[in-house]
Amino acid sequence: MTALDLSSPVAVVGAGTMGQGIAQVALVAGHSVRLYDAVPGRARDAADAIIARLDRLVEKDRLTGAERDAARARLLPVDGPAEGLAVLADCALVVEAVLERLEVKQELLRELEDIVAEDALLATNTSSLSVTAIGGGLRAPGRLVGLHFFNPAPVLPLVEVVSGFATDVSSATRAYETARAWGKTPVACADTPGFIVNRIARPFYAEAFAVHEAQGADPATIDAVLRECGGFRMGAFELTDLIGQDVNESVTHSVWQAFFQDARFTPSLAQRRLVESGRLGRKTGQGWYDYQDGAGPAEPHTAEPADAPPYVVAEGDLGPASELLAMIREAGIQVRDDDEDHGTRLVLPSGGQLALADGQTSVEFRDVVYFDLALDYRRATRIALSASQDTAPQTLAEAIGLFQALGKKVSVLGDVPGMIVARTVARIVDLAHDAVAKGVATEEDIDTAMRLGVSYPLGPFEWSRRLGRNWAYALLDDLHLRDPSGRYAPSLALYRHAYATDKREGSTS
Repeated sequence: MTALDLSSPVAVVGAGTMGQGIAQVALVAGHSVRLYDAVPGRARDAADAIIARLDRLVEKDRLTGAERDAARARLLPVDGPAEGLAVLADCALVVEAVLERLEVKQELLRELEDIVAEDALLATNTSSLSVTAIGGGLRAPGRLVGLHFFNPAPVLPLVEVVSGFATDVSSATRAYETARAWGKTPVACADTPGFIVNRIARPFYAEAFAVHEAQGADPATIDAVLRECGGFRMGAFELTDLIGQDVNESVTHSVWQAFFQDARFTPSLAQRRLVESGRLGRKTGQGWYDYQDGAGPAEPHTAEPADAPPYVVAEGDLGPASELLAMIREAGIQVRDDDEDHGTRLVLPSGGQLALADGQTSVEFRDVVYFDLALDYRRATRIALSASQDTAPQTLAEAIGLFQALGKKVSVLGDVPGMIVARTVARIVDLAHDAVAKGVATEEDIDTAMRLGVSYPLGPFEWSRRLGRNWAYALLDDLHLRDPSGRYAPSLALYRHAYATDKREGSTS
């Protein structure tokens, strides 16, 4: 099954932000596009906005003047009340991008089904509703497919091609190939709550909010650690302020409800308070941060300078943080290797210990400081440390000085088991393994979706391979013992992955 021929007209119903973006993508790809909206004048205004964006592309030499003129000639705005849906009758693909309400989408698609040809594709751009439910009232639900573009559609490459329970394989394949012909990167997925990205991305927000609610750190510090240590492009608080707290919370709540209030997807009470107070982020001037005139940027907590220890004693292998030993030596700090393997920690001159976050709390050991997982310890510019009230001040000072000697800014958190980056990555890895086991998508498509859809520095399975077979499971199992609510319970899929024998290595490590 091939992509739609460029001679086939495409219709987009709904001239809002997403509708305009999808129309522009199809238009630039070479199709004639009918842009329909039920509100008088809105389609014309949207068409003008699209042409204005094409003008800017010409100014930036990303489009020629001739291509812009040809695209303008192929774009037809349709005034819903005056012309009606009948003008879309010859379109080979109709993409709806109307209000995110099930009954509205169902009614529209039932009407379209009576207008377009029997072999025409119908598509929904829903981000949170069930494609199966949307197509439930159609006579021929096999031709309905989800085409979930990401905003802004002309810029972001990812398109989730979602097959509902009744979607024909031929329909999904044709939609997939059409998205690829339009210059997008499609990924195929089953109709599951949140599809790929909005399902697997929930812990990125949830764990940041949970650390904040537990008084572990303030939003600016958590965001800085996610960016400067974890390698994420934006922190969870600044990203949800950009998206809109109401929009982000709505998706979280929808996924949570669709999974029958599964504890892994529980919404944040702190975010609910923001929404209730009308502090929705950048669009209202206030969210987690203040964007009003005169408001300065919120600064993360950064520890004052401390003296580096003259030496550390390495006990065992630091696993994902093993690169630190070479960095410590390069900084002129002696690394003494313990002949006996007592664990995976560094012993500081004071006798206190420094360990990679593993899901345990600092209070369980009288004198230990945990440090967070980094995407790349050499390139990271900030490291988070966690200590309890029982941690000796000298131990914490030596830990701070050690990482400062490596050129890192240091943020000290409260007693946060699993820290910030480590627990977030572990949960993302878990949800990804669970999704593959349940037939949602392939490992490759999940990695592609998370890198392109939300700009993660690595896909979940890339992380999983880098961190080791048992790493995410062990950390979540530790967290689950300390918080048996079910939020951190590792999935059966992750358990199987952690303990399955690797035939290439002949071990379960």
